[in-house]
Amino acid sequence: MSKAKILLVDDDPDLVEAMRMVLEAAGFDCVHALSGTRALELLPREKPDLMVLDVMMDDMTEGFHVAYKIRKPEPGLENFRDIPIIMLTAIGQRTGMKFDRNADGDYLPVDEFLEKPVQPSVLVEKVRALLEKRARS
Repeated sequence: MSKAKILLVDDDPDLVEAMRMVLEAAGFDCVHALSGTRALELLPREKPDLMVLDVMMDDMTEGFHVAYKIRKPEPGLENFRDIPIIMLTAIGQRTGMKFDRNADGDYLPVDEFLEKPVQPSVLVEKVRALLEKRARS
């Protein structure tokens, strides 16, 4: 069985490297993009099994725009409509905005919402749970 591939999308290269090390140690393959635009370019080529996506990159809401483009696919992204997306962000700390996947599901086209900093074990646990759920469906 091949390893699940995770696309890490964040404009902080140090955080990307830290997540990559944690996830690869847990048995996953990782690719990364430092912007939402680059992530959308990589999707068809890399065909990741899951995405970890930041919100605030080139602008304050870039991650939301990326998630919307995937969920209501633009041409070329149709095969990724159901990819699990973990939104990992510090937007709550920076803006005071709080998001809850259950309460805000219509506005958050993601499967999980985590605030930075996240414990490595929590990240691995969430990735595994979403991949297992996807495998069952």
